[in-house]
Amino acid sequence: MKHLSERDKKHLWHPLTQHKLHAEMLAIVKAKGAVLYDEAGHEYIDGIASWYTAMYGHCNEVILERVYAQMQQLDQVVFSGFTHEPAISLSEELIKILPSNQQKLFFSDNGSTATEIGIKMALQYHFNKEHDRKVMLAFEDGFHGDTFGAMSVSGLSVYNGPFEDFFIAVERIPVPTKDNIETILTTLNNRLKQNDIAGFIYEPLVQGAAAMKMHDAQGLDRILALLQQHDVITIADEVMTGFGKTGRFFASDYLENKPDVICLSKALTAGLLPMAITTCTQKVYDAFYSDDIAKGLFHGHTYTANPLACTAALAALQLLQSTEIQENIAEVIASHKTFDAAIKDHPKVATTRQCGVIYALDLDVKMERYGNLRDRLFKHFMDDGVFLRPLGNTIYILAPYTITKVQLEKIYASIKAVLEIV
Repeated sequence: MKHLSERDKKHLWHPLTQHKLHAEMLAIVKAKGAVLYDEAGHEYIDGIASWYTAMYGHCNEVILERVYAQMQQLDQVVFSGFTHEPAISLSEELIKILPSNQQKLFFSDNGSTATEIGIKMALQYHFNKEHDRKVMLAFEDGFHGDTFGAMSVSGLSVYNGPFEDFFIAVERIPVPTKDNIETILTTLNNRLKQNDIAGFIYEPLVQGAAAMKMHDAQGLDRILALLQQHDVITIADEVMTGFGKTGRFFASDYLENKPDVICLSKALTAGLLPMAITTCTQKVYDAFYSDDIAKGLFHGHTYTANPLACTAALAALQLLQSTEIQENIAEVIASHKTFDAAIKDHPKVATTRQCGVIYALDLDVKMERYGNLRDRLFKHFMDDGVFLRPLGNTIYILAPYTITKVQLEKIYASIKAVLEIV
């Protein structure tokens, strides 16, 4: 029988892949804890938790057992007209740790649809109130997903090029710094006089796809305060940052001004099953609550609030709040700080930054985001048994909370080796 990697070529089309340039896919046959295993038996430490999802380790027994038990009881049911215990329990438990202004949960399938729904909430909120507001505001270099509304508010043209003629109206502002915040606020004050901005979507504190670009909470807080004074619906895209990665349950926990809408996915179900949630305040929900059926939010997915995914999310929430995981998070944060102190002054390191368990460094080398040198970096890490995905000249770590000290040290050692050979 042919190897999986050979069979893969016949029919499969992979994401973010130009197949003429990258024909070979590595077949992974097993995952456990922080380790991936390929079909040849090689091991790779998952230094990015498989796109920031498997934060409690792959095939976590606590989650598997809970989902297996749920499979015997209820696997799938339509969520329009029906409800079920896993969804209700998840709503009750999630509300306990969300910012206190969040009151309602709307389920979907993935991060892109979570933000799509958030955008729809903002636009229809004003439509239902008969406000002529059709413009969305977003940060430069933001990324919010691949569906059309999500692409519209995303600023990374490498993803959006062929589709830009079809986008909704979006205007962008820079992420806040101590140097530009006053200019941003002055510009926004003037722009808001047109009274046509419906919502503002942002990645709080860390812009993931922009190579872990970080900004401080103080500047963002001032932007949110100004926009909320003008009834602009603020949408925190916490798909990447949510569930402990910044050192708190949510990046929004660092802010005094809480968002009107929060978008969640990825670590929500610990990487076991696809699911997303868009949460909102009572104020947003009330704009849709009407005797007029057309004012409802007519958005629905076949697998909305799938009972198995809800059960996985419930188990993940339990783990997140456990003493063991919270101690693990603190240890990873401390380890990154020690590593940073050792390499930040290296001549090949341009800058470093950290937010919670998210650590990133920029090499002092010019290179394309998906160019040849980046591919050589990727190969170096994989040859070392470490799975990292550099974004251009940025190398970042966002490993499972359950990663061991030995595994973390192997990641650090592989990065240090890069600094000597790049």
